[in-house]
Amino acid sequence: MLKFLSRVKVEFNALDPRTASCMEFLAQCNSRKAKESNPACEVLVKRGNVEHPPQITVTFVNGVEEAFDATSTPVHSITKMILEKGQFLETEQMFREAGEQWPVIIPDEELSQHAPGTKPRKAEEKKQ
Repeated sequence: MLKFLSRVKVEFNALDPRTASCMEFLAQCNSRKAKESNPACEVLVKRGNVEHPPQITVTFVNGVEEAFDATSTPVHSITKMILEKGQFLETEQMFREAGEQWPVIIPDEELSQHAPGTKPRKAEEKKQ
């Protein structure tokens, strides 16, 4: 997960009972596997007199920053979003390294063509 991030900031009041997501996310960030995936990722923790609800802010390697209200967003949703955006960043990087245009623009006429090696469905098959 840290592979796609340059910075993680977790902010919470230690006395706030709504810190479960923050603590779980920190545990994931501090795991050996996560740290090995990107040792340069900066993980900051701000505990104490935080005026707002528990919050997790991540900065992707492309500089895009996203903040989550950790009281209403489950850790699973946060990590899933990070992985999805990370895969998108990897795909973009592969295209750029190959000298291809990004984003990929597919003409409408190509979208309606059937793929080679497949046969179009018959009308009877569609009805079933």
